[in-house]
Amino acid sequence: MMRDAGFAPNFFAALTAAGMPVVPTEFSVVPHHQVVPAFVLQQIDRFIRVFDRVTTSEAWRRVVQPDAPSIARRHRPECCFFSCWDFHLPPQGDCQLIEFNDNGSGILFAAIINAVYHEMAKPAASQGIAAPPSLSLFRQHVAAFVDQEARAFFGTWSAGMLLILDDRESLQQGKFRHEFQMLRDMFHAAGWETGIGCPADLSWNGGQLLFDRRPVAFVVNRSTDFLWDSHEFAALREAYAASAVYVAPNPFTYTTRSDKRLLEYLSLPDWDAALEIHPEERRILTAHVPESYVVRPDNVDMLASRKQDFVFKPLHGFAGRGLLGSGEVGQARLRRLTRQHEGYLAQRRVAKAALPVDGASVWTDLRIWAYRGEIFGLSGRASRREDRLDLTPPGGWLPTYAGT
Repeated sequence: MMRDAGFAPNFFAALTAAGMPVVPTEFSVVPHHQVVPAFVLQQIDRFIRVFDRVTTSEAWRRVVQPDAPSIARRHRPECCFFSCWDFHLPPQGDCQLIEFNDNGSGILFAAIINAVYHEMAKPAASQGIAAPPSLSLFRQHVAAFVDQEARAFFGTWSAGMLLILDDRESLQQGKFRHEFQMLRDMFHAAGWETGIGCPADLSWNGGQLLFDRRPVAFVVNRSTDFLWDSHEFAALREAYAASAVYVAPNPFTYTTRSDKRLLEYLSLPDWDAALEIHPEERRILTAHVPESYVVRPDNVDMLASRKQDFVFKPLHGFAGRGLLGSGEVGQARLRRLTRQHEGYLAQRRVAKAALPVDGASVWTDLRIWAYRGEIFGLSGRASRREDRLDLTPPGGWLPTYAGT
């Protein structure tokens, strides 16, 4: 689509005016869009429903949790409203789940990007595109999810605070700190007392979790210390053990849904009998989860012989940190990886779709936001590199729409 030279600067200025970090210098956004065909979204809808059924079953918990830390083994009812599934859409074949995140970043930024671009570029005029929800409607949806979660957990509204939690550095310098402020303001407008803080700011008085001496009832947890190992989490651990506070995500949801090692169970049929995965569920899982293996001493030789087929990810990594391409590993390095405390996952390489942008190509992915089985948001990213995520221009977050 040809546009006048002023479109990108005007688009970026509108995003910044809507509350995002300065675009593109502080936060990169691509002034083009991708459309996800309706049949692909139907496939993803079916997949997410199977994913939710499988990963919340008692059989699943029996198999995946025996070695989990004690804090993660107790069943918890929370369901993260900002859960997201990251897919690649290869040029040929079905969409492929790359990972599941129950503390995904960018839920409000994506809604802003999609709404502002749709209003300014009007892509539906030339393509079959479903209009994204307005920002006010999107905020209402998210606020309603929190209301539903709070009422299910407490039985009624709680008198405590809603606290957005992350580590101090992220709260001071992270790219998504502006989004935390948006969430705080949105929840405050919906009637909650709200705050933003880090784990070290919390205290436990034996009956209540406190932040700034005020009781906390509901924690939106953005920390990447997934199992709360740090001493800074002592107060939250106490409140969580006493079921005195709602926290999502939490160690239980991490070990049963978003730990990368779970991709092995989802991609391979070896444990289906114990997991009580039915043949139709297996068909859908196999179609959309690329072959994945936790790197172990007994599969090093196989993975080394097929290393060109895989990328290697740290089990507890995030944002692409620690990713190793096939050219960076051999049998000796794989054996060293088996001795690392964090561990690694080998995942079959999945091609990305290419998008031409201003004479260059970027490689796109898709992030699906869903709450309790219902898709409510789409976002995308475009990388300068095909083999890993690089969102510097001309890459960046990408307006993404459902096809009709």
